[in-house]
Amino acid sequence: MKLENNYIESLGVTIQTATYAPQKGVGEWHIMLHVEPRGQQFADQLARIYAAEDMIIQQPQMQGARYVMKRYFLSDSTNQQPLMRQEPDIAISIIQQQPLDGSKIAAWLYLQSGTTITHEHGMTVCQHNGYRHLWKMGMYSNEGDSAQQTERLLLDYERDLQHFDATLADNCIRTWFFVRDVDTQYAGLVRARRDNFTQQNLTAQTHYISSTGIGGNPADPHAIIQLGCYALTGFEPQQQRYLYAPTHLNPTYEYGVTFERGTLMEYGDRAHVFISGTASINNKGEVVHVGDIIKQTHRMWENVETLLSEAGTTFDDVMHIIVYLRDTADYDTVSQLFAQRFPHIPTVITLAPVCRPTWLIEMECMAVQERENKEFREF
Repeated sequence: MKLENNYIESLGVTIQTATYAPQKGVGEWHIMLHVEPRGQQFADQLARIYAAEDMIIQQPQMQGARYVMKRYFLSDSTNQQPLMRQEPDIAISIIQQQPLDGSKIAAWLYLQSGTTITHEHGMTVCQHNGYRHLWKMGMYSNEGDSAQQTERLLLDYERDLQHFDATLADNCIRTWFFVRDVDTQYAGLVRARRDNFTQQNLTAQTHYISSTGIGGNPADPHAIIQLGCYALTGFEPQQQRYLYAPTHLNPTYEYGVTFERGTLMEYGDRAHVFISGTASINNKGEVVHVGDIIKQTHRMWENVETLLSEAGTTFDDVMHIIVYLRDTADYDTVSQLFAQRFPHIPTVITLAPVCRPTWLIEMECMAVQERENKEFREF
């Protein structure tokens, strides 16, 4: 893996790139874009972000790469999303989670080369070597309370998966739930998700799905929940393994929620590790270091590092990090901590309250590591 940070002075955009591009096989890129505010309105900052995106895809080292998924972190989604361009062939996620560097927008981009990318039944589909990677982002409903919206979104997504002979239980690898006013609305999501999962035989005795449930506002002011999902078909059950880190973390069902701490996907040539939203928690389900942002950050890192280790990986394999903060006043402290420990990993820090009020910070990440698993097909 190769990590690069480049500043495009003409655009005032920093491009943080993590590249996994073997000589043979599928190439993967995770990129974070950060734009200088320059005292400009959103439309001007957006134009510079788009110019950077268009520039990236034209670079010689990106030959054959195509955008699979884009997530935009906005400061005011209701007013800003209508100004954004339509890209129907890409899985687009747009959510109000204000970048805390002073800008109005930041972006996480995921690209691949060497796969066939199409758009079918509302999903971005990447096909290669018998696998189909199914990306669907930006799902929302604007009717009912948080529980009713969660139920409707999951049912609609399950119907979408049927077009690919897939199910939530067998094929969904990763979910993101963004919740308006998470302190009061998260309970409804938890209840509806648990009820739906039980019907799909996703239980404490079977398994759940790696996930992040975090504060974030959809553009529609009546939408409480926004959902994004990644699913996979064509793999063998033994290619998938869930991560628990029992020395540091407890099973989530012990405190009433239903997600996995992390998921390892093994392929013939690499491993993917998806780390769910992780905070400062111990293996009894208790918040650790209440009120101390520095100690919570260090405990969060320790928890994530333990999950990565269980998958046979380290932070050296991480291709992107998303950090969620409850309090904007903690940004300077946290940004310095991350810059010191992870100066080159593509990272974005946003305003997004965590699902427990006493958690000051949460992070998620994804790692990719070269492997040689002769019993599995390559990615």
